[in-house]
Amino acid sequence: MGYLVAKFAITAAIVVLVSELARRSTLLGAVVASIPLVSVLALIWMYLESPDVERLAGFSADIVWLVAPSLVLFLLLPPLLRHGVGFWWSLGAGIGATALAYWTSIQLMAFLRG
Repeated sequence: MGYLVAKFAITAAIVVLVSELARRSTLLGAVVASIPLVSVLALIWMYLESPDVERLAGFSADIVWLVAPSLVLFLLLPPLLRHGVGFWWSLGAGIGATALAYWTSIQLMAFLRG
């Protein structure tokens, strides 16, 4: 149980760190947020729980395929906000477009894997 609590605490601390850094400097917050911290933490937790390097390699390879659709939100959000679309509508549109991009990428991955 302590291990699970530690995982939550470390992960939450990173999210709080990013938001606090972004309050002081959007660039610094963006730099830290752009580091694949979630992926790195997941790799660490997975390795500590079961050092199956083949599983870790597969997980890493899948992440590569899913980086592009994850960018859709950040490509769509700034122009929507700058053109006067409200925050919640812009965020919703970005999340929706990102979900569609993820679905498309996952379908493509499944097709390519046969």
